[in-house]
Amino acid sequence: MMAKEEHKVVNLDIQGMTCAACSARIERGLNKMDGVDANINLVLERGRVTISNDLTEEDIIKKIQSIGYDAVVHQEEQPDGPNLKELEIKKKTRQFIISAIFSLPLLWTMVAHFSFTSFLYVPELFMNPYMQWALASVVQFGIGWQFYRGAFLSLRNKSANMDVLVALGTSAAYFYSVYVVLSNLSHISMGGTHLDLYFETSAVLITLIILGKLFEARAKGHSSDAIKKLINLQPKTAFIEKNGVIQEIPIADVQIDDILVIRPGSSIPVDAEVVEGTSAVDESMLTGESLPVDKEPGSTVFAATINNNGLLHVKATKIGRDTVISSIIRIVEDAQGSKAPIQRLADQISSVFVPVVVGIAVLTFLITYYFVDASNFIHALENTIAVLVIACPCALGLATPTSIMAGSGRAAEIGVLFKTAESLEQTQSIHTVIFDKTGTITKGKPVVTNYYIDKSQDQEKVLALIASAEKASEHPLAQAIVNYTEEKFPVKAATNFTAIAGHGIEATIDGTSVIVGTKRLLGNRLITIQQIENFDETGKTIMYGAIDGQHIATIAVADEVKDSAKEAIAQLHALNIKTVMLTGDAQAVAQTIAKQVGIDEVIAGVLPAEKAKEVARLQQAGHKVAMVGDGINDAPALATADIGIAMGTGTDVAIETADITVMQGDLLKVVQAIKMSKATVRNIKQNLFWALAYNTIGIPIAAAGFLAPWLAGAAMAFSSVSVVLNALRLQRQKL
Repeated sequence: MMAKEEHKVVNLDIQGMTCAACSARIERGLNKMDGVDANINLVLERGRVTISNDLTEEDIIKKIQSIGYDAVVHQEEQPDGPNLKELEIKKKTRQFIISAIFSLPLLWTMVAHFSFTSFLYVPELFMNPYMQWALASVVQFGIGWQFYRGAFLSLRNKSANMDVLVALGTSAAYFYSVYVVLSNLSHISMGGTHLDLYFETSAVLITLIILGKLFEARAKGHSSDAIKKLINLQPKTAFIEKNGVIQEIPIADVQIDDILVIRPGSSIPVDAEVVEGTSAVDESMLTGESLPVDKEPGSTVFAATINNNGLLHVKATKIGRDTVISSIIRIVEDAQGSKAPIQRLADQISSVFVPVVVGIAVLTFLITYYFVDASNFIHALENTIAVLVIACPCALGLATPTSIMAGSGRAAEIGVLFKTAESLEQTQSIHTVIFDKTGTITKGKPVVTNYYIDKSQDQEKVLALIASAEKASEHPLAQAIVNYTEEKFPVKAATNFTAIAGHGIEATIDGTSVIVGTKRLLGNRLITIQQIENFDETGKTIMYGAIDGQHIATIAVADEVKDSAKEAIAQLHALNIKTVMLTGDAQAVAQTIAKQVGIDEVIAGVLPAEKAKEVARLQQAGHKVAMVGDGINDAPALATADIGIAMGTGTDVAIETADITVMQGDLLKVVQAIKMSKATVRNIKQNLFWALAYNTIGIPIAAAGFLAPWLAGAAMAFSSVSVVLNALRLQRQKL
C-alpha cells in the first residue's frame, strides 16, 4: 500500500514586485519546479506555495531570488507588531518627497516654456543645463534606481515588466538631454542656457510614477482592512484567577482549562466555557448579528467578542490559532491570497504585454521619424517615451486581486466566510440552492409535541427506556426526546448502542432491547407497526419505538422554522434562483415545512449517503448547485455541490467541507453571500474593462503624439489608483 503523498504549504512575503508581469513570472518560475504549485498575489505581495516533495522553504526562496525578487517566510501579523504596509507607505512617501523636491525646479522651467506662461519668473540658475543635469541625475539614479534594478533582473530572466518600460522611457529622455549638453559645451561656456533639454521629462515622470505607487500602496492597504480589524479585536492580555488571586497576564500565556475573569465591557481573550455568572455577549464581530447573546454556566463564549454587562468566570477551551477568530482570519487570508479563475485572462495578457508595448514604441519612433515628421528626432522621441510610459500593465494586474480582497473582507464583516477566491467568483452563477431541513431551514432544536404509548404498557417505563436508548445519539430528534423525558423521569445509560444512519437507533437497557426510528427501520427488523396514531398530516416527524421486538410507542416531534427562512427563500426567488429542500424526513413533514417558507421543490426520505447523488442528479440536469447544510451527514453533498455552504452553527466536518461558512446559521446570509459574489464579479469585470480600455485607447493616442510624456505618466498613475479605488467600493457594499 502506497503512503499518502504529503503536501507542505509555505506562505511567503515577496518583495520587489511592481506589476502583474512580475507576479506572473514568479509563478511560472516556481511552477516549473517539480512538485511545486505556486499562487502569487500581487496585491498582498504574498505567495502561497504547495510542495509535494523534499524541497524546503529555502529552496523556494532561492528560486525566487534567482528570478530577481526576494522573499521571506510570512509571519502572522500581531496587533502590536510592525505593520509592513505602513512601513512601505512611509518609504514611498519619503521617496516621493525627495523626488518632488529635485523635480520641482525642472517642472518650473517646463511650465515657463509655454507662450501663455512666459510671464512667469524663472531663476536663471534653474535654466542652467548643468544644474538641470544635476537635479535630474539625483532623481534618475537615486529614486529611479529601483526601476533600473528591476529592469535588469527582469531582462536577465528573459522577460520584461513595468520597470523595463519606465527605465526605457525615462532613460531615453535623460540620456538624450545628456547628449545635447555634451554636444553644446562651447555654447554653454559662452553663457548660453537655452537648449532643448528633456531632463524635466525624465524627473517628472519618475516623480509621478512614485506618487502613483504611493496612492496605490495606500489604497491597497485599505483593501486588507478586514483582516486588520479582526486582528485588532483580539485583546493583548487576560485576567486569570489562581488560588483566589486575579492577575493580568499576556494572552500568549493563557493555557487550556485556565479560569479567566471577564469583566463587563471587556473583550473575551480566548474561546471558553462559562463556569460562573450570567451576561449578554456582543458577538456581532463574528456573526454580523447585532443582538447580544445571553450566556450562562455551560454556554460557550468566543475570543474577541464583548462581554456587555455581567461578570463572568470562564474556562479556556481553545487558545491561539485554535480559536474561532483565528480560524476566521486564516480563512479570509486564504481567500484573499488565492486566485480567481477570471484572473487567468489578466495573467495571460500581462505575460506578453511588455514585449508588445516595446515593439509598438519602436514602430512609433520609426514611423514618426521617417514618415509623419521626417527627421524630427525630438518629436519621435517624445511619442516613443509617451507610449512606453502610458502602457504600464499595473491596472490590469490589480483589477482582480483588489476586488477579491475587498469583497471577501466585506463579506467577513457581515459573517460570510469565503474560503477561496474561486468560491467568491463562482457563487454568483448559482441557479439552484438546495437546503438541508433540520438545523438549516429549521432551528434544529425540535420538541416532543405528541406521543402515544400502548395502554397495556407502563407509560413512565416506556418513555424512560426510549429516552435512555436515545441519550447516546447526537441527532436533534433524539435530543428532543431525552430533554422531554429527563424533566420527568430518570434516564439511564444504554449499552450496545448502534446508530443506523437515516433510520434510527438500537440499544440495550438493563437487558431490554429498544429500537427507535422510522417505519423502514422497524420493517427491516420485521416488527409490525400498530396503526394507533397518525401525526403525519400535521407536519411533524414521527418516530416509532419498539421494546423487545414489539411496537408500543409512537412519538411526534416538531422542529420550528428559523425566523429568517421565509424571507431568505423569497429573496432567492427574487434573484431567479430555484430552491430545493433535501431531507431524510417523511414527505408529508417536509412538504409542510416547505410550504411554510415557500420552497419550490422537496426531495424527502433521502438517506445521508444518497444526498450527494441527488445533488449530482440536479447538476447533470444542467443546474449550477449550491448546497446548504450543517451536519456530518451533509458533508458529502456539500463536497459534491458546485458551492457548499455550511451553517456556522453546524459541525466542524460540514464547515471544513464547505466552500462558504455563514456565521450564526442565518439563512439571510446565504442570500448575502450570493449578492456579495455578484457584486465582486461585477466589480472585477469593471476593473478589467477599464484597464484594457485604458491601454487600448491610451497607446494609440500616445503614439499619435497627442500626449506629452509627463501627461502619459500622470495618466498611467491614475489608471492604477482608479482600479484600486473602484475595488474599495465593495467595502461599503450594501447587502
